[in-house]
Amino acid sequence: MAADVNTPAGSTTAGSVQVGTAGAGAPLAGPGTGRTQPIDARVSAIASYDVADFPVPHGREEEWRFTPLERLRGLHDGTAAATGGVKVAVEAPEGVTVETVDCDDPRLGRSGKPVDRVAAQAYSSFEKATVVSVAKDTVLTGPVRIAVHGEGGTAFAHLLVEVGAFAEAVVVLDHTGGAVLAANVEYVLGDGAKLTVVSVQDWDDTAVHAAQHNALVGRDAKFKSVVVTFGGDLVRLQPRVRYAAPGGEAELYGLYFTDDGQHHEHRLTVDHDTPHCRSNVAYKGALQGEGAHAVWIGDVLIRAAAEGTDTYELNRNLVLSDGARVDSVPNLEIETGEIVGAGHASATGRFDDEQLFYLMSRGVPAEEARRLVVRGFFAELLQQIGIPEVEERLLAKVDAELEASVA
Repeated sequence: MAADVNTPAGSTTAGSVQVGTAGAGAPLAGPGTGRTQPIDARVSAIASYDVADFPVPHGREEEWRFTPLERLRGLHDGTAAATGGVKVAVEAPEGVTVETVDCDDPRLGRSGKPVDRVAAQAYSSFEKATVVSVAKDTVLTGPVRIAVHGEGGTAFAHLLVEVGAFAEAVVVLDHTGGAVLAANVEYVLGDGAKLTVVSVQDWDDTAVHAAQHNALVGRDAKFKSVVVTFGGDLVRLQPRVRYAAPGGEAELYGLYFTDDGQHHEHRLTVDHDTPHCRSNVAYKGALQGEGAHAVWIGDVLIRAAAEGTDTYELNRNLVLSDGARVDSVPNLEIETGEIVGAGHASATGRFDDEQLFYLMSRGVPAEEARRLVVRGFFAELLQQIGIPEVEERLLAKVDAELEASVA
């Protein structure tokens, strides 16, 4: 077992590691335990479908202390009402069933309950949900494309992607336009299934997007998530993973480019409560401009029953200009010593002048050198997408962001 936190000079990084032998499902901290509360206890957060179970946040709570609540447009305190909408369009190859169902459909909610007031508000407020189902043993020949386009106003949404046993699918979830959107997204994988999801947040500059993504991974199933965030005034995403049976694997990748005045917040939780499962988390962000603020919280819990767990989480941030702020908090709680490995790392630093000098000394113009360095920083994660046209579009978006900064 190993755990490390890398914190270079100038970073705003904190983290915690707790190791114990509490009973299955028992918390590591609390009155009389003799242990201190971890910096972020989201792994033991309240989970409920009922909004009333969550008090209105005031910004002093651990899970809200980085979020500018006034920019949530009332999603957090119940004052937001559905006044607009989002259009959801699905393009799917043969072997996929697409349905629009009522909020009381019994398939909804199986992946996990909401863990904050906004997610609970979204769950209690949506009227229709989109369900995308891939039948068992089906191997799709192309990606499922789900376009979510904001048309102004405030909206609540729900999406379920269900992949049957031994089926394989790739889903591209694309957010564009402008809206104030609170949503829950569910991924349910049957035994032996393989699902890759690419969620792109390419909103207009005025958009607000708060969403909880729950994945339930079946026996020997493999789940890969790639979260890409560029647009929006405020984006707050919570990817969460649970395991339904042994042998499950989860890979959570993400990249974000946070510009002038934007707030991008990614809060991940991997709950290892099942033996012999694996997880790997790697998120990278670049920031530039006055008031750019990125927040990354990575919580991994290895419960007493989860023997044979293998997990690692990494967050790296590249600060391109003055006036930008990063908060990076990796947390790891371990309740059993019978694991394969566990660790975390976080690093935040400024642009590497030596790399720029190397390229410029070989005739590469300064702007082009800067672009190449940032592209190289993101290249490893972009390759995880596996869809050339999506990768090219996102690289073009990175280039556009960099060009705008020197214009």
